[in-house]
Amino acid sequence: MPVGNLIRPRKLWMDVGTHYIKLLEDPWYRAIAEVQNLITIYTVDFYKQRDIKTLNFPITTGSISSPMGLGSDSLPVKVEICGVETYLADSMQFMLEYGCRIFEQGCYYIMPSFRGESADERHLCQFFHSEAEIPGTLDDVMKLVEDYISYMSARLLEDYADTLLSINGDNSHIEKVANLSGPIERITTDEAIKLLGDSRYYDEHPAGFRAVNNLGEKKLMEQFGIVWLTHFDHLSVPFYQSVSKEDTSKALNADLLMGIGEVVGSGERHRNAEEVLEALKKHGVPPSEYEWYCTIKTKYPMKTSGFGIGIERFILWLFNHNDIRDCQILPRFNGVNIVP
Repeated sequence: MPVGNLIRPRKLWMDVGTHYIKLLEDPWYRAIAEVQNLITIYTVDFYKQRDIKTLNFPITTGSISSPMGLGSDSLPVKVEICGVETYLADSMQFMLEYGCRIFEQGCYYIMPSFRGESADERHLCQFFHSEAEIPGTLDDVMKLVEDYISYMSARLLEDYADTLLSINGDNSHIEKVANLSGPIERITTDEAIKLLGDSRYYDEHPAGFRAVNNLGEKKLMEQFGIVWLTHFDHLSVPFYQSVSKEDTSKALNADLLMGIGEVVGSGERHRNAEEVLEALKKHGVPPSEYEWYCTIKTKYPMKTSGFGIGIERFILWLFNHNDIRDCQILPRFNGVNIVP
C-alpha cells in the first residue's frame, strides 16, 4: 500500500496462500515486473554491442560452484531426478568459463540460481542471476561491470524514471551510476579491515582467514558510497578464484557494494589445471567432481574473469529498499510447498 505518495510493498509474500492473487493489482509488483523486463532487454542490447553472446545451459549440474569447503558462501541444493542425484545450479560460472572456449569474446546468461539457505532480508532461495565470463583479467571484468550497471541505469532513467521516482521519491542514486565519470572507488580487504578497526565489522575464521561482514559493508558504504571491496583472503572465497602473484594469500576478486551490500561478485579464474588442483587442496575440496574442469583447463588453458549480479538485489538498490523478499514476483521458500 502506498505510504504518502510513494509506492511501497505490502509484504504480500508473508501469506503464500494469497500472495499470487493479491499481487495482480498491486503497483509495487507491477513495477517489479516492468523493471525485470527492461533489465532483460538492456542486458541483451549491452552484450550485443560487445559481441558477447548468450548460451543456454541446463540448470542441473554435478559440479556446484559453491562446494562444501573453505570459502563456500552458500549451501547447494541437491535433488534426485529419475534415481540420479544432482544439484540445481547455484551459478553458471563454470559453464560460462566453458563457453569462453566457444565464443572468443565471452558469453553471458540470465537464469535462475538456487541456494540452500533460508530466505531473509538479504537472501532469496531462488533468484535470477545475470552472469558473464570474458577472456581477460579482474580489471577487465570490473570495467565490464561498471559499464553494465551504468548502461542499465541510464536506460532505466530514459524509459522508467517517473515510476522509479514514485517508488523512491529520489532518483539521485540511479543518476549517479548512470553518469559515472570514472572508475568506481576500490579498497582492498586489508585496507578495509585496517580502516574499519573494530572487530565487529569483520569475521575471523579458525582456519586463519578474515572476511568483512555485512555490518562492515554498511560501514564502508557510509564512507565511500558505492565501492569495490577487493582482494579477499583467498581461503574466504571459493577455490576457483585465482590468486594474486604479489601475495598468494589474496584472491583476485572483487565485490561491488551498493544498497544492502554485495550486489555483484566478480573474480579472475585459474588459467590451468595445476593452479586449480592446488586451490582445491588448500580449500579442502575433493577434486573428483571437478575432473572435467581440470581437463578443460589442461586442453584449453585460458585466462578468464567473470561476474554475477543478482537481479533482485539490483532491483532492491534501484527501489532504495531493504528487504529482498519484496523483490520477486512469486516467492519461493525452501521447505515450503508454494503454488502456483
